[in-house]
Amino acid sequence: MNFQQLALDVLGGHELTDSEAMEVLNCPDEELLNLLHSAYKIRHHHYGNHVKLNMIINTKSGLCPENCGYCSQSSISTAPIEKYRMMDKESIIQGAKQAHQLNVGTYCIVASGRGPSNRELNEVISAVKEIKDNYNMKVCACLGLLKPDQADKLKEAGVDRYNHNINTSENHHESITTSHTYRDRVNTVQLIKDAGISPCSGVIIGMKETREDVVAMAKSLKALDADSIPVNFLHAIDGTPLEGTDDLNPRYCLKVLCLMRFINPSKEIRISGGREVNLRSLQPLGLYPANSIFVGDYLTTAGQESTADHQMLKDLGFEIDFVSGEPVFS
Repeated sequence: MNFQQLALDVLGGHELTDSEAMEVLNCPDEELLNLLHSAYKIRHHHYGNHVKLNMIINTKSGLCPENCGYCSQSSISTAPIEKYRMMDKESIIQGAKQAHQLNVGTYCIVASGRGPSNRELNEVISAVKEIKDNYNMKVCACLGLLKPDQADKLKEAGVDRYNHNINTSENHHESITTSHTYRDRVNTVQLIKDAGISPCSGVIIGMKETREDVVAMAKSLKALDADSIPVNFLHAIDGTPLEGTDDLNPRYCLKVLCLMRFINPSKEIRISGGREVNLRSLQPLGLYPANSIFVGDYLTTAGQESTADHQMLKDLGFEIDFVSGEPVFS
């Protein structure tokens, strides 16, 4: 496979066939740098050397009735995590202040559960309005399955983006959870779009899916037209059904990121949960296909120190794409 020619073809409007997509995932390790360079051509065309920073606040932890096999917050998990109900408005706003100080462009308000209660939604809405009045940053919400009127209220409050991951392929979905369907997830993404909110939807790699499943995920996200695609790599947590799963290596993770760029060339590809434990020393290379990362901690697992992330970007010669449009590094 001539990956550099494939990149040029993609920039010219070509959509990868399933066969071409599998060649990306099956790229020999000795060709990995060539693949990364080719994916970077597409990334640079759309984003230059800019990197978007995102930060999560876990506003409600545990207590979730769903049975997602990867999640320490689910009803079937025995992981010893901190559990608490929805934070108050002031705590959510304090998190936004911290995000602003770290030059974060998108602040992500996340809550466990199948979907938000009216009380929980109102707490988030009240916080979002104040955040938007005081900080020049985008706000993303991730609150589970939504009803149409809830999506409209979030839009009115100023929520810029809503995250609801497909997580895996439609074919593999029932192996991961049965308490909601793949269609439930797709319908929520569509509802978000109908409300005029930018859709964010991504995947978790490493949950015993096949490579054909990974290709299907990338193409499903293209069909959904998700503006932002977080790519999580499973950080298997003791006490969850996927405890002990360790199917990934850093080189394969890089190939997955390249595939996402080839299939979704103009979209924000974000290296998300599990990057530290799965990409390890190859983390910097992930930013050749991807153009976005999380800083700080994730939901129930620790991330890399934000100072280390800033140093990594500076060492790469990349610039933080702050919401004002003014890069931090030059």
